[in-house]
Amino acid sequence: MSLIKEKDLNFLEKTYLPQIISGLIVTLRELFRPKFTRQYPEEKWITPPAYRGRPVLVQENNGEERCVACGLCSRVCPALAIEVKAAETEREKERYPEKFEINMVRCIFCGFCEEVCPEEAIVMSDEFELVFTSQKEAIFGKDKLLMSKEKLAKRLEFLKEYR
Repeated sequence: MSLIKEKDLNFLEKTYLPQIISGLIVTLRELFRPKFTRQYPEEKWITPPAYRGRPVLVQENNGEERCVACGLCSRVCPALAIEVKAAETEREKERYPEKFEINMVRCIFCGFCEEVCPEEAIVMSDEFELVFTSQKEAIFGKDKLLMSKEKLAKRLEFLKEYR
């Protein structure tokens, strides 16, 4: 015995005409709506705080990076785009990334690295313009990844609210 009672369709519903007509109405309504075009690159897009651009490393005001080279970001990366090599230090945080590279050709901008980072050391910036002329240029080292805390203030504030 079935508890779900199937609805009997009339002839018009069997032909799918109501669905086709409603779809055409939506299409016609959108066809005559005013168009919006951004004149890029003259007119830049202001990204919202939730936007996930290219991943960057947070650099503190004293010039040190936040990263403690735990390697969680490289383990969670589904595209295997992150490579971290740790080194010891005499300072308070004991470890730092001697080598931190992200292959931007492989990166899929998923944000998993940002979510898993216990130190909020790697975040998704608002930069979306990436241009390479070779595969070698697409491998970003610490020199291209480090970004000051002030530039990332909008994203860091969003992360505090989100978590």
